[in-house]
This record gives sequence, structure tokens and C-alpha cells, in this order.
Amino acid sequence: MESNIAEIAFHLVAQISLILLFAKIGGEIFERFLKQPGVLGELLTGILISPFFLGKYINLPHASPLFPLDSSNILGISPELYSLAQVAVIILLFLSGVETDLSLFLKFFIPAFVIGTGGAIFPFALGILVTIWMGFADSFLHPTALFMGATLTATSVGITARILSDMGKINTPEGVTIIAAAVVDDVLGILVLTIVLGIVDKGQISLAEAGIVTLKALGVWFLILIVGLIIVKPLTRFLKALRSEGAWLGIVLAVTYFASYLAESFGLAMIIGAYAIGLAFSTTDIKEEIIEDLRGVYHFLVPVFFVVMGMLVDITTMGKALIFGIVITLVATFAKIFGCGIPAFFIRFNILGATRLGIGMLPRGEVALIIAGIALAKEAITHDIYGVAVLMTAVTTFLAPILLVPLLRIKKEGTK
Repeated sequence: MESNIAEIAFHLVAQISLILLFAKIGGEIFERFLKQPGVLGELLTGILISPFFLGKYINLPHASPLFPLDSSNILGISPELYSLAQVAVIILLFLSGVETDLSLFLKFFIPAFVIGTGGAIFPFALGILVTIWMGFADSFLHPTALFMGATLTATSVGITARILSDMGKINTPEGVTIIAAAVVDDVLGILVLTIVLGIVDKGQISLAEAGIVTLKALGVWFLILIVGLIIVKPLTRFLKALRSEGAWLGIVLAVTYFASYLAESFGLAMIIGAYAIGLAFSTTDIKEEIIEDLRGVYHFLVPVFFVVMGMLVDITTMGKALIFGIVITLVATFAKIFGCGIPAFFIRFNILGATRLGIGMLPRGEVALIIAGIALAKEAITHDIYGVAVLMTAVTTFLAPILLVPLLRIKKEGTK
């Protein structure tokens, strides 16, 4: 047994070594030469070195093949590698919460909530309809239809914020509203994921049961957030009194992972607890210190998550779902632009501003991959459908800067 455990650890270390090397090279190529988010390079790296493609041919002394196909589970990768990715994604969602300006979010909450809701409901409904229409599901409560709809709801806060920040547009009416609406979208996306998980676990449930699952999801999420907001101020004073190097950061992470555990224990996704605690810490005066001190951890772990998400794609099975992938990507693009743009136009923005908002909400990014990854782990979707979700995520993320940057350069106000 000891020999086996040592061998597993040895193999995992070798895997992490090559994952980090390839992830950073892939990210650099995409950012420097293709002018695209580095996350796409990390995803592509994962697809290339996956056990379904080149990974099974990569050999190192005493670790051959380096990325073998694990036939004991549907993911195709080892439980150790997948678990490490889950540890990483908690850091990603926690920092997303910490970086959110909660006061700014609340200030623009009403228009952002309307726009974000439109950007979640419209893609969710169309995703389900198209999945059924193309023959990959036979009812509205079929797991594949539900998860595909849930995948389409997300918006990447990080990718959108990066575009706006680089162009100095983050404090414009469109910029603030896009960020706030993207946060709403991510919260709704995570809540939709929670509801879908409840439906999948229970099977065919009634409307009343679906309502109970929804209330439970909202209740637990708000409970974690409210308790977090109550404890962070006294906790921050306690943390400042600590003298051991790194002690305060370790306790912050302990609280984060415990919140993730609580969320999972109540039937929610772990990331919902991490995000809620991140929002709570965003209100403290150690917010910037948390972001700065976790920067190294972020750059170590988060690329591992995206590479592992890419490794779940079985491109050998993509052929039969390629048409579905193209259609769902088109639907995802237009559903988000119109689902967000139309409400924006009727609230306070003109056509230019509404278009900027719709396209700014386009990139799916990390939350869509998280939802699809959980769906695959739950065996609610197959590898070819997971590949469709990754294709949709990559294309919408590519399109966002290409379409948004020229619109932001137009020197006209976007508000009425």
C-alpha cells in the first residue's frame, strides 16, 4: 500500500511539472502573439495533452505514460488530478468574490440584475430547446438539456473586466454595469447549477419540488454570505493581531475551504461557498493584501484547473457532435447579446450602449467550464457534449474582445 501511495504521489508531481510548463507556454503564445486571454492557451494545452489525445504517448522515466486514460471513471483522468483542479477552482472563485466591489455592485444592482437576469434566462431556455431539437435530450428536465442550458447562462467576470481595464473603460456606465451584470450572471449561473444538480439527483421532480430546491439554494447562499459579512470584521481584527508569518492568510483560506465544504454538504457546489466568502472579504481593509498574497498561489493552481478542464475533452468523439457544437455556439452568442442588450436598451442605455453591454457579457470563461466539468463528473453529459461546451466557451471568449474593443473606441456616450 505504501509503495502504491508513493508511486501515485510521484506520478502526480511529474504531471504537475509538465502541466505548469505547457500551461505557461500556451498562455504566453495566446496573450503575446494572438492577443487573446491566456486561459484559452491553457485550455488548448489541456486538450492536446489529454489522455484522449497525446497524453497517453508522453513518456517519462518511471512515469509512462504520463497521462494514462483512467477507465475506472467517466472523466478519463486520475481522481488525484481532478481533486487538485477542484482545490484550484475554489481559489479562483474566492478571488473573484474578493475582487468584486460590493458597494459598486449594490449601487448598480437594479439595472445589472435586470440585464444579468435577461442574460441568464434567455440563453438557458434556448440552450435547453436547441439540445432537445438536435436530439441530445428528450425532455426539458433531461440532465443533458438542463446542464447545456446552465452552461450557456454564465459570463466570465475576469475576462470582461480585463478588456475594460486595459481600455480604461471600467468606470464608465457601461463598464460598471457590465461588471455588475456579469457578477449577477455568475451568481445566477451558480444557482442554476445548484438547482440543476438537485433536479438531476432527484430525477423527474415537480414544479413545487423545483421551487423548494431553488429556495434552498438561495437560502444557503445568502446564509453563507450574511454570516461571512458578520464575522469578517472581527475576524480581520484577530488576523491583524497575529505575528506568525503567513498565519492570517492560512486562516483566510481555512475559512474559504470550510465555506466550500458547507456549501457542498448542503447539496450546493463548493464554488458557491468560496464565492460568497470572497464577497464578504471584499468589504474588509485587508482585501488588497489578500489579492496580493494569493497572487502566487493563483498563478500556480488556477492554470492547473484550466489545463485539467481541457484534458476532459475527448476530441476523438467530437465529430458526431460537431454540428451541435456549431449551432449551440451561435445560439450562445446571439442569446447573450440580445438577452442582455434588449433589457439594457429599455432601462437606460441607447443602441450603442446596449450593444456594448450585450457583447461585453458574451465570454463564458471559467464558470461555464466549471458547470460543464461538474456535469461530466455527475455523468449527466458525455465527453462529446462536454467538448461542445468547451468549444462554445472558447469561441465566445475569442469573439468578445474582437467585437467589443472597436465599439468601446467609438467616442460616443452609451447612455440615453
